[in-house]
Amino acid sequence: MRQIVLDTETTGLSAQDGDRIIEIGCVELHNRKLTGNNRHFYLNPERDIHQEALRVHGITLEFLADKPKFADVASDLLDYLRGAELIIHNAPFDLGFLDAEWHRLGHARTRHWVSGVIDTLVMAKEMFPGKRNGLDALCDRLGVDNSGRTLHGALLDAELLAEVYINLTRGQDALIMDMVATPGGESSLQALDLSQFALPVLAASEQDMLAHQAVLAELDQASKGKTVWRRGGL
Repeated sequence: MRQIVLDTETTGLSAQDGDRIIEIGCVELHNRKLTGNNRHFYLNPERDIHQEALRVHGITLEFLADKPKFADVASDLLDYLRGAELIIHNAPFDLGFLDAEWHRLGHARTRHWVSGVIDTLVMAKEMFPGKRNGLDALCDRLGVDNSGRTLHGALLDAELLAEVYINLTRGQDALIMDMVATPGGESSLQALDLSQFALPVLAASEQDMLAHQAVLAELDQASKGKTVWRRGGL
């Protein structure tokens, strides 16, 4: 299964009011493994950035002045996302901004191009009701190292979210066995020859045996000689 973990940074909080995307980070997973086939874009939003947003991500208009516009990367991004399952934290926010950008170009909404969307915020709220479920909180709870996250950044956040998602869903592959592709393209279970392993036999030491006998003696005394090993030759 091909999945894309996606995050955006924006000029503000409202796509409906004209705020735009200024950064997109995408991390690819194939069968729950990182592939390294990622995408990262900084974008010129062609409008001002709200001070509240600037404090969150620290991306300035001066930095973005020579960066491409969304229309310049749209084709590449669409080809990359097509057919994949998206993994997004608080999906309505990012999808709202993406859909607004597609609309400006006359394209269908994001869900038209992808196979589905997983919202990790919804997942986390179901798994940890009543707890903080922001990305930083989930990283702390699940043991994901986020020490390099001083400001929000789309690619870094997507990389962290990929690790969070794998930890959130780790139980899904707990019973899955490795599969081996056959020449005909089908998959089959790989037989493992256990005879190749020499299993060590660990014998109890004299000290272990003495300690064991001492425990049995204590139990025998506590039960007044009625321990089960005294019955029926046990």
